[in-house]
Amino acid sequence: MANKTKRIGLSLGADICWPICYEELVRRLDLSLKIGGDTISFEVDRVSIEPFSLRQPCPYSVVIDRLTHWFHPSREWIKKSVVMDGLYVFNNPWSIQSMEKHTSYAAMMRLGLPVPDTWLLPPKSYLPSPDLERTLKSYAHLFDLDKIGEDLGYPSFLKPYDGGAWVGVSKIDSGAELHAAYDGSGTRVMHLQKAVLPHDRFVRCIGLGPQLHPVSYDPDAPLHDRYRIEEDFLSEDETSLLEDMTLTINSFFGWDFNSCEALRQGSNWFPIDFANACPDSQVTSLHYHFPWLVMANVRWSLFCAATDKPMRQNLDWAPYFKIADSDRTIREKISAYADIAHKRYQTERFEEFCDKHLSHLDELALEFFDSDVARDAVRQKVEVLFPPHEIEEFTELFWSRIQRWRKQHAQSLR
Repeated sequence: MANKTKRIGLSLGADICWPICYEELVRRLDLSLKIGGDTISFEVDRVSIEPFSLRQPCPYSVVIDRLTHWFHPSREWIKKSVVMDGLYVFNNPWSIQSMEKHTSYAAMMRLGLPVPDTWLLPPKSYLPSPDLERTLKSYAHLFDLDKIGEDLGYPSFLKPYDGGAWVGVSKIDSGAELHAAYDGSGTRVMHLQKAVLPHDRFVRCIGLGPQLHPVSYDPDAPLHDRYRIEEDFLSEDETSLLEDMTLTINSFFGWDFNSCEALRQGSNWFPIDFANACPDSQVTSLHYHFPWLVMANVRWSLFCAATDKPMRQNLDWAPYFKIADSDRTIREKISAYADIAHKRYQTERFEEFCDKHLSHLDELALEFFDSDVARDAVRQKVEVLFPPHEIEEFTELFWSRIQRWRKQHAQSLR
C-alpha cells in the first residue's frame, strides 16, 4: 500500500503542438488511480539532453520518443535506460535503428502480405573507402538496368531502401526515366518497386499500441491537405483488414507507434510503405485527426506507466512464421497475426483500463480542444512553419478543422 508517482518523459525534437496538448490533457485528467492496492498519480517532464553516467538511474516509467531515429545522444540514453532500468519507450530504439524499409518489405513478403514486387539496386556511386576498389572489382557484377525495369514493368517507383518523407522518390514510366533517376541517386542504395496503378484508394492506417485510425490519404496534395477529412470511406471488411495488417506489422517489429500505407486496386489492398520511425504528429499535417493522436498517446502512455507494462526488448518472429507456413488463407493468416499483436499489446487489459480510469477523457478532450491553450499550441506550430503573412490564415484553417472534429466526435459519443 503506497502512493506512487509514475513519471512520463517526452523526448522531443522540433515538436511543439502535441506535447503542449498532451501535457495539458494529463494535467486536466488529474488522475489518482487505485491499482493493486497502491494509489498511482502521474507527472510529465520533457527529457533534457546532457551527459549521463551509464549507471545513472532513469527517473521515468515511460518515455514517448521522437528523437532516437536521428539523434544519437538521446538514442543511447534511451537504450541504456531500457537495459539498466526497465524503461518502457515507444518506439523500441533497436528495432527502429535496424528495421528500415528493406527489412520490412522482406518480412511482410515472408508473412504472405501482397507487397508489390521490389528489387534492390546497388548505389550508382560510392564514397571512397580503403577496401572498396578491390571489393567491387572482385565481386560487383555489371547488370542490365533496362532488363530489370522491363521485367518488373512500368510504371514503377525508384526510392531509397531506407528513407522517408518521400525524399528521393521518382515515378518511372520508361527505361530512359529509370536511367536518369538512377544516375541521379548518387550514393544511396535504392529500391525499384512495381507501381500499384491504377488504384482508387490510398489509406494511411495509424497504429499506437492497439489503437488504430485509418485515414484517407492524398500524397500529391500539399502537406496540410494530405490527410483527408472523410468518414465511412471503407467497408467494415476493409477496415478490419487494414487494421489487422497494421497490427501485424507493428507487433512483428516491436513498434508501438507506426503507420501503414496501402493502396486499393480492385478488391485487393497492397501495403506499400510501413516502416515509419517518426509518424506525423503535428497539427499542421494531421489537423482534423490531431486530437485522435494526442488522446491515443495519453491513453497508451498512462496504461503502460500505471500497469508497469514490460518493454519487449527482443523480437520473437517464430509464432508469425509458423502461421505463415500453415495452409490457411492469407486473410486467415493476417487475422492470426493480429491475434498475436493483441496479446502482445494486452489489448483486453488496455481497454478495461481505459473504461475504468479514462472514461472521462473524451469529454475533457472536447472541452480542451475548444480552449485558448489548444488554439495557442496550434498557432505556435504554424508560426514555425509558415511565413508571417500566412500565419493567421493557416492557424484558422487548422483550428476550424479541429472544431469540425469536436462537432463530429461529440455526435459519436451520444
